[in-house]
Amino acid sequence: MQVTRRRPLRPTASPPTTTLGYALFATRWLQAPLYFGLVAAQAVYVYKFFSELRNLILQIVGGQATETYVMLAVLKLVDVVMIANLLIMVIVGGYETFVSRIGLQGHRDQPEWLSHVNANVLKVKLATAIVGISSVHLLQMFVDVHHTSRHSLMWGTVIHMAFIVSAAILWYMSGAGAAGAVAAHAGHDVPEVHASPEPEPEPEPEPKTKPQPEPMPTPVSTSPASTSPVLIPAQSADRSAARPTVHSAFPSSAEPSASYERPVTVPGTETRIRDAGFPSRKLLEEFDERHPRSFDRETVARLGKLDFVTARGNVVFVGPPGTGKTHLAVGLGVRACQAGHGVLFATAAEWAYRLIAARDGGRLAEELAVLDAYPLLIIDEVGYAPFDAATAHLLFQVVAHRYERASLIVTSDRPLGRWEEIFGGAAPALVDRLAHHSEIVRIDGDSYRMRRAISSWAD
Repeated sequence: MQVTRRRPLRPTASPPTTTLGYALFATRWLQAPLYFGLVAAQAVYVYKFFSELRNLILQIVGGQATETYVMLAVLKLVDVVMIANLLIMVIVGGYETFVSRIGLQGHRDQPEWLSHVNANVLKVKLATAIVGISSVHLLQMFVDVHHTSRHSLMWGTVIHMAFIVSAAILWYMSGAGAAGAVAAHAGHDVPEVHASPEPEPEPEPEPKTKPQPEPMPTPVSTSPASTSPVLIPAQSADRSAARPTVHSAFPSSAEPSASYERPVTVPGTETRIRDAGFPSRKLLEEFDERHPRSFDRETVARLGKLDFVTARGNVVFVGPPGTGKTHLAVGLGVRACQAGHGVLFATAAEWAYRLIAARDGGRLAEELAVLDAYPLLIIDEVGYAPFDAATAHLLFQVVAHRYERASLIVTSDRPLGRWEEIFGGAAPALVDRLAHHSEIVRIDGDSYRMRRAISSWAD
């Protein structure tokens, strides 16, 4: 398979159009005074907090504070703090998302969540914060129930439930719904093909011979009551056969980096690369090391020797979207194929869909045994959508089943300490096994795709 790189197409734009675009984009600074106004509002809440705290202390010292009064006063303080938290979330997250990046790279107090803020995440966080504030208000009403009318209690409860329903809808639209759409799309696009772990070498086709399409396997239904067949995403040969020319998302410099030693290629490499199911062929030598602000090239070069595969260890790439995590994961996967190892690649949503289909078909144990035959599995895009408890348990079974037996490469947009947001209660046990024998590579920087798109648009 020939690897070529093509310069991205740049849309032609006339100077007036470009000037108008820049002018419209500059209007985002009109929002900056709004966020500074919220900073002033936060100062007001700081004053209110200490005012309420002073009144509470005076009442306690004067012996006039009852248990109910103390409880209500503390709830008021909690309410003020939660509103202040909501304000800082809107100020920092909103400014970072809609106005301009906040240059905190390298600062020891840089918030871990700042690099992961986007409009969807911000909406969900705001909704959950509002639910928390509403809960405190409702609790205050019930604590002081003797001085609260039934009408106020009823409408307070109704309004609180409306906030909960709204937050659940936002979470579904931003997370679970997106995961289902991705899984359904992946399932109906790709048929199930189980490749043998050590395929026989195939003769190279003639240059002008057109590859013959392989017969489509019978789809597997996830449930007897299903009205339409559900296809399991897998690593089919025809997916890569349809891509005779593959373009790297991170074009290389003029010469490959000398730090990445080229491995000795064993027979059957092309078959293994086809069957691995890579979205495209990317090589470590093609990675643009100049793009990330923070990147441990020595660790990646050491991983390129594939010692972690023979040691049955894991690799976790962590960083914001567009920083090259998938490129590096695929590059290591291609290296493993060249060294004779069987590899399977899929996104986290595709793996979840495949495991759900195996479980519903009563062949989960058989599926795990099939995966055991591959020394390396790659799970891409962990964290872009949360999983329900049942799906998280299935992915935990994969990690636990391969613990100290075979290797995993995982890419994620958030550090392991925040995986409870993705896997819920299964996160501690999953992270414990994944990280025990693992190289964790942090990549920091702006999105390469967005940089190219903005550059192309500006030109």
